[in-house]
Amino acid sequence: MTERTAPRPSRRPSLFPSRAAAALVVLPLLGVLAACSTGTSAASSDDDSLRLGYFANVTHAPAVVGVAGGHVAEALGETELTTQVFNAGPAAIEALNAGAIDATFIGPNPAINNFVKSNGEAVRIVAGSTSGGAQLVVRPGIESPADLAGSALATPQLGGTQDVALRAWLTENGLANDIQGGGDVAVTPTENAQSLALFQSGELDGGWLPEPWASRLVLDAGAEVLVDEKDLWEGGEFLTTHLVVRTDFLEEHPETVEALIRGELAALAWIEENPDEAQTLVNGEIEKIAGKPLSDAVLDRAFSNITFTIDPLAGTLQTLLEDGVTAGTTTEADLDGIYDLRILNEVLTDEGLATVSAAGLGQE
Repeated sequence: MTERTAPRPSRRPSLFPSRAAAALVVLPLLGVLAACSTGTSAASSDDDSLRLGYFANVTHAPAVVGVAGGHVAEALGETELTTQVFNAGPAAIEALNAGAIDATFIGPNPAINNFVKSNGEAVRIVAGSTSGGAQLVVRPGIESPADLAGSALATPQLGGTQDVALRAWLTENGLANDIQGGGDVAVTPTENAQSLALFQSGELDGGWLPEPWASRLVLDAGAEVLVDEKDLWEGGEFLTTHLVVRTDFLEEHPETVEALIRGELAALAWIEENPDEAQTLVNGEIEKIAGKPLSDAVLDRAFSNITFTIDPLAGTLQTLLEDGVTAGTTTEADLDGIYDLRILNEVLTDEGLATVSAAGLGQE
């Protein structure tokens, strides 16, 4: 397998330990993600509203804590917050492009693909969120890439971050695949909850899945880990989730974007300071969405694989673009301009924290 060698910022254990903090803010957490929805409108956002998307995965824990814990709403003040929950990135991007939402927490590859397709016009990455939390889990007996020939594997959605990671890894290991589901391995984009049921029924041989779904297949359905994605990246850190905003919304409502970023930072700080309460909060939200909470074992396993960071790890993005090209879900392109970290860095400076880099791919 090919090791990713994009440069990584150094790690730090706390969000606000000192005013001379390192650039990367990572927050290990024993908690869980749920997602909630207060509804959205398809109409264009006005000066008094923000429509925010995110996913029902533990990889989006900063978003759910920010929303369910009230941190984003408090930062927004009189600006109304509405939310929408998605299964995977491409669906969130469709909503963003349609003007149904203004901003979303999302994986990197759908953001890259949208930036490329729109000739650099549609979206800007404005902050980080999550590193880690994705694995290729398979049925017992599959012990090497060669054993996957003839298998059927799931990803959350075509062109999503886990979908791209799987297709690129298969190609690197000599296993043909295509976006129509053909080749040596049939990759089938499938909603996460259905992936669990299909694996349990024997209709799927596994999947490259985000947390908590990788942990659910392992602990609830007897799957085994063939690839932990962190092993493919130098230092074990890779971008899973960041915060993107429609470019026009960013230009028209910078103060609202600033409030959103401040709300995310407040959520990260609260998670760090209140891990037990955070676990109770987000597991309760998962119960609202899925009908039942995650088990303690799934929570512990899922969150042991994840860290949270306000730094968008811009140094990893070129490798992720190359993976998308290998996967056949995007084309070679210049990513210059995809980041606009000016507001984030102003907020970090205001909080006495070190600023973060756009790695030459935008404004900072």
